[in-house]
Amino acid sequence: MARLFADKAWLADGWRRNVRLTLEAGHIAALETGAKRAPADDAVALLVPGLVNAHSHAFQRAFAGRSEFRGPAGTDSFWTWREQMYGLAGRIEPRALAAIAHQAYTEMVASGYTSVAEFHYLYRDPSDPAVVDAMLAALVEAADASGIRLIYVPVLYERGGFGGQALSSGQARFALPFDAYVDHAERAARFLGPAHSLALGAHSLRAVTPDSLRRIAALARERALPMHVHVAEQRLEVEDCLAVTGARPVQWLLDNLDVDARWCLVHATHLDREELARLAGTGAVVCLCPSTEGNLGDGLFPLAAWLEAGGRMAIGSDSHVTIDPREELRWLEYGQRLQQEKRNVAAAPDRGTGARLYSAAVEGGAVAAGLPAGPGIATGMPADLVALDAGCAALAGHSEATLLDALLFCGQPSPIERVMVAGAWRVVDGRHATGADTLRRYAATLASLYDGPGG
Repeated sequence: MARLFADKAWLADGWRRNVRLTLEAGHIAALETGAKRAPADDAVALLVPGLVNAHSHAFQRAFAGRSEFRGPAGTDSFWTWREQMYGLAGRIEPRALAAIAHQAYTEMVASGYTSVAEFHYLYRDPSDPAVVDAMLAALVEAADASGIRLIYVPVLYERGGFGGQALSSGQARFALPFDAYVDHAERAARFLGPAHSLALGAHSLRAVTPDSLRRIAALARERALPMHVHVAEQRLEVEDCLAVTGARPVQWLLDNLDVDARWCLVHATHLDREELARLAGTGAVVCLCPSTEGNLGDGLFPLAAWLEAGGRMAIGSDSHVTIDPREELRWLEYGQRLQQEKRNVAAAPDRGTGARLYSAAVEGGAVAAGLPAGPGIATGMPADLVALDAGCAALAGHSEATLLDALLFCGQPSPIERVMVAGAWRVVDGRHATGADTLRRYAATLASLYDGPGG
């Protein structure tokens, strides 16, 4: 048992002063406001809940910044990026994945992410395609080394498009027959330790058959697991779905499956008004990944209408062109401002933009991860916490009314001082404990992937 005292802590109803937490078995066992600090208490100035990174493809950290050259005029798109990414995916073996994921997860923890939902379909070892669990072991190794809470999301990937097209050569490595997928998920559930948990996923409507999607959803419901799926990220995806099924992707999901609060729909960029209203009513979480969606030219999610409808949202770093939740939330708002030519699109009447977005991401991310959920620090939640430096230039002079707005909109330097996961400090004085060795291993892995044979 340990005790943590915060001069100010962000609870469900906002900032509260002199907050004393009792931590036990990695959770918040008790919480007292207006408390007195005891000599043995660990003390911080400002305390906020850590965030769930609700959508990650860890291996793509090694691809960030490597697709920014112009191709033949007018042809650069998500689809051309995807083909380039496949080239990297085909070369990554378990040791490389462990090094890449360790770097990505370390960056996540240092930036204030305390959990990650790893949307994983890179199953097969290139040197031995029959081996499908070694990549899972690499991710667990990386999560344990970085200290992040891992939600492993094995993903079914069956076909190349809505019309039942065969998988391309670049996609073949992602495929598992349905029964093999279920067997892998069952092995994963036994393999994962106490710091990990399981969710289930289908890559997208275009990449799985309707029957398989129904079967995965039924399995997730039976086992009370979160259910994750990419949906409506690109306009072409919407057009193809309409052409083949007669319905838009989210419309098809709502018409054919029992979508509820266990579901996490990743991107959902292209919704019409009816889809938005129906989806918000289910309690499902939409995971938004603004840095990746901006990098890929996906489009802008209708955030204002979603929040007004009571919709839940989480954030994810997806392809990891940025690993910083503050930047994801900042650009989520800025995209709306640029589109609408207005300010404070996500603000509430009683809460600033930063405070509303941060609280929404805390609660929605926990729901998507299958963790105890709420908009702030509370008894019974995991002790996944971020301590902020009240003296940092980004926060200097701010009152309780604007602290979270400053956290998002005052830029650098980062005010993150310490980060705790499951009751253990993983970042101290702004630095992750793994240090330079993680970066050296990552750099050597990139050199091998890009400069060695096949690079």
